[in-house]
Amino acid sequence: MRAAHIRRVTGTVVTAVVLGCLPAWSGSGATALPAAVAPHDAGAATPTVRHIALDGAVNVRDLGGLRTEKGRQVRYGQVFRADALGKLTDADVAKLSALRLRTVVDFRVPGEVQRDGADRLPTGVTPLSRPVNDLGLYDTIMAAIGSRDPVRQQEMLGDGKAARYMSDIYRTFVTDPASRRQFAATLQDLAHGKQSPLLYHCTSGKDRTGWMSYLLLRAVGVPAGTAERDYLLSNSIRAEADLATREGLRKAGLMENPDLLIPLQEVREEYLDAALDQAERDYGSLHGYLTEGLGLDRSDLARLRTRLVR
Repeated sequence: MRAAHIRRVTGTVVTAVVLGCLPAWSGSGATALPAAVAPHDAGAATPTVRHIALDGAVNVRDLGGLRTEKGRQVRYGQVFRADALGKLTDADVAKLSALRLRTVVDFRVPGEVQRDGADRLPTGVTPLSRPVNDLGLYDTIMAAIGSRDPVRQQEMLGDGKAARYMSDIYRTFVTDPASRRQFAATLQDLAHGKQSPLLYHCTSGKDRTGWMSYLLLRAVGVPAGTAERDYLLSNSIRAEADLATREGLRKAGLMENPDLLIPLQEVREEYLDAALDQAERDYGSLHGYLTEGLGLDRSDLARLRTRLVR
């Protein structure tokens, strides 16, 4: 295989790993879940997660439907979470148009946008770039896969290294001042309602987006267990596409053991716990992180609940 072709295939596959979609040469499209999946709480009155099936993105859903500790419900149609939107088809864009979005917040860093493309959005939607540091996750994946060396890949990602790296990324969501500003600005937008309905996303729609969603749900009174299950739902939504990506890497001869990537593709309780532990260390609690770390006051939190809970 010529060097240029190797670089091209490697780049395509690595992008697929980060995006959580299938390699372009696999001949398959991402598999979407039904529009509504099982309720998060067996005892709650029919709260469901609405998954929005698109061809060019895997992990797009409405945050509405979840129950708060007081039995109220997060409103549908106000807040959406997603993975990257640069590969949307015309039909996908039409579906997004039906959501009547006003704003899309992009947590990707500039290198991700340059590599994967700017979002394809309906006319009239305001894009907001709010990059959140991911500690160079893409570069790490590129270096590992690009080496084509099983020993090197094991050294970089094996023996728990990939999982520890992900936990470190989550800790930076709390410790990095620039990242805190981006999460805070998005919560402020939602509290004051000027940018709603609003969608936010990163590349895979699971880590930066997952932390943002957990924060929002907890801020409006959704129990910790329910918010955590919503966070972990990305694994079910992404499972088939992520498996196909690993098989593509194996068949292409780029990785002898692509399962080394599983900790990077998944969300895990331990990752969320790392961020929560850091919030407790730095601010005493998640509430302290929201108020002191992100600068939300009582009126901001009250507005969030008023606007997003019924």
